[in-house]
Amino acid sequence: MSLRPPRKLRQVGGQALRFGLVGIGVTALHYAIYYALCPLMPAQLAYTIGYAVSFVVNFYLSARFTFRSHTSGRRFVGMAAAHGVNYLLHIGLLTLFLWLCVPKAWAPLPVFAIAVPVNFVLVRLVFTGKKKEQKH
Repeated sequence: MSLRPPRKLRQVGGQALRFGLVGIGVTALHYAIYYALCPLMPAQLAYTIGYAVSFVVNFYLSARFTFRSHTSGRRFVGMAAAHGVNYLLHIGLLTLFLWLCVPKAWAPLPVFAIAVPVNFVLVRLVFTGKKKEQKH
């Protein structure tokens, strides 16, 4: 009897690990843009710009590295929809934490802690959903 986990579990574990690595990078990018722009504009606008830039980088890295898949218009739309939901969660939580008087520089940190796991589930559905794309 093998103590090795089932193949599907190893596959999801590998995806989760790669998702974490990509997530750390794009979250750092998002936060750096937010932090740099915050003194120049409202926090929500700085956060939105950082989110948009990190989304584009995240799409490419999620497709190619995390899920070892290809990019396509359909997947971009799917990921944009997933991130649209995720963005609303992010901006709502950011507004809540700012309202609770969390300093602007620190407010994104609890947002990331809550929203990133939700994002993994949504993005994983986009790249590994049951519906297969036709090969051209």
